[in-house]
Amino acid sequence: MTTDTIAESTATPRRRMSRSKLTLRRFLRNKMAVVGACGIVALILIAIITPHMLPWTYDQIDSGHFLKAPDGRHWLGTTQAGRDVLAMTVHGMSRSLIIGFTVAVLQTTISCTLGATAAYFGRWSEKSIMWVIDLFQIIPSFLVIAVIMKGHSTPKNSWLLLALLLAAWGWMMTARVVRSLTLSLKHREYVLAAKYMGLPAYKIIARHILPNISSLLIVDLTLGVGYAILAETGLSFFGFGVMAPDTSLGTLISEGARLATTYPWIFSAPAIVLVILVMCVNAVGDGLRDALDPNSSSGGRA
Repeated sequence: MTTDTIAESTATPRRRMSRSKLTLRRFLRNKMAVVGACGIVALILIAIITPHMLPWTYDQIDSGHFLKAPDGRHWLGTTQAGRDVLAMTVHGMSRSLIIGFTVAVLQTTISCTLGATAAYFGRWSEKSIMWVIDLFQIIPSFLVIAVIMKGHSTPKNSWLLLALLLAAWGWMMTARVVRSLTLSLKHREYVLAAKYMGLPAYKIIARHILPNISSLLIVDLTLGVGYAILAETGLSFFGFGVMAPDTSLGTLISEGARLATTYPWIFSAPAIVLVILVMCVNAVGDGLRDALDPNSSSGGRA
């Protein structure tokens, strides 16, 4: 027996790497994506832990300290109402994060459900759902959301209503893509086999169709967080978003924009946090897209 034969016989077979481990490996090779993920985790921890450590709450007023510059009493200064800018920024960041993740989950769920349903059943179901998609796309979303938020008289849960409205007008494009992908999958052998075995339609969609387009849904979910945060910021900037006494990054930026040249600390803190947050979300989204795309070379060799 030759040496090569002995080496081949004693060599242990190489384990095949699963798709999830391969995706994680490609994602970790993207340094910007890893930095973005660490940044998001750090911001979430700050939003959860910091409010319990600060001497001031976001709605607490310090009488006699109006528009004060940063000092030992208020690390990032105070607003014109005497509220601590640091506490308001931390609370506003947590509120924007909650809105962003809520909107992203809701609109991805709606888009994958309606898009897959329309393509799988076809006929009148597809026509009805596509008619709804076309209707929502021609309605000016900014105008409708502004009118509803302006007529909302209960500021306590204004963030929840805003999240629901943003999700209601953010799912249409993804639903069209999901429909197209489902049309290409509904005639595959494993889908037809599941249908002939008598599985109900919702199980076929949940077990055999949506998992095969999960890469699109994951990327859409991640990028949807950034879209929702920017949309909330824009609406709050014009006074149609989160209502006082609650606050968000958009509300803080709107309040500080009028005083940006004279009292810059009111505007700069939430603006910097917003930029960092959106950049981290976009970096994670780009990293996931490259990691889940087998044709992408950004994640390195498998």
